Amino acid sequence: MAKADTYYATGRRKSAIARVWLKPGTGMVTVNQKPMADYLGRKVLEMVVESPMKAVGLDGKLDIVADCEGGGIAGQAGAVKLGIARAIIEMDPNLRTPLRRTGYLTRDPRVKERKKYGRKRARRGFQFVKR
Repeated sequence: MAKADTYYATGRRKSAIARVWLKPGTGMVTVNQKPMADYLGRKVLEMVVESPMKAVGLDGKLDIVADCEGGGIAGQAGAVKLGIARAIIEMDPNLRTPLRRTGYLTRDPRVKERKKYGRKRARRGFQFVKR
């Protein structure tokens, strides 16, 4: 890994899209021009974002810049996680196996189900009064 190299990948989750750049550094994670802790606001989501780096032992060695759009905070955190995992593979293809085994390279296919006609939401019907 050369010192000036930057690696890019895209991650998606629900309706969120994250563009992620990795470069060698001190472990700074920036999401939408804010520190990760300020942007996400929940320790659980910070752990989700950092989990692919911990899985391969790169936590504290990479600076991460992510631009997110769409969806909510949880979906964006999942999108950043997938983007980081894909960018790590761009950096070092030998790390593909441990990331694949722990499930960080699988895009979560669950999305919001569409609303159907004659229903209140996707599956919930309207309240029914028999008498």
